[in-house]
Amino acid sequence: MSNTANATVPPRSSQLGWEISLWAVQILLAAFYGFAGALKTFMPPEALPAMGLNYANEIPLLLLRFIGVSELAGAIGIILPALTRIKPFLTPLAAVGFVAVQIAAIGFHILRNEFHVLPMNIIALAVAAFVVWGRTRKLPIAPRA
Repeated sequence: MSNTANATVPPRSSQLGWEISLWAVQILLAAFYGFAGALKTFMPPEALPAMGLNYANEIPLLLLRFIGVSELAGAIGIILPALTRIKPFLTPLAAVGFVAVQIAAIGFHILRNEFHVLPMNIIALAVAAFVVWGRTRKLPIAPRA
């Protein structure tokens, strides 16, 4: 069979479960980081501690905005390249970026003795790592022909 014919064959039932799981967590990551990024990019820093971002007033405004824009870009990158199949290798790279963000966040919160947020950081890291693995090893997205 040619590659074109393979691209039209529906996934086997075992692969369908993986495909659904990967898309579900990609959408979850896009929503999580898209929301967080929008807050950090567009909200005044004074309003953010009430939403749980206690550090928003303690870091430089440009750093806060940079983090927000980066999270928004990652939220787009985790979905759009895979959905359009245009440069789909960017999807696992966006997930790698989220892994890096969470590693930095874990270190940041440990230094601040904010241990109560670590479970959320660890879960976000694990979900992003799942997408990295899934979209590089298990079910990579083929680019458009």
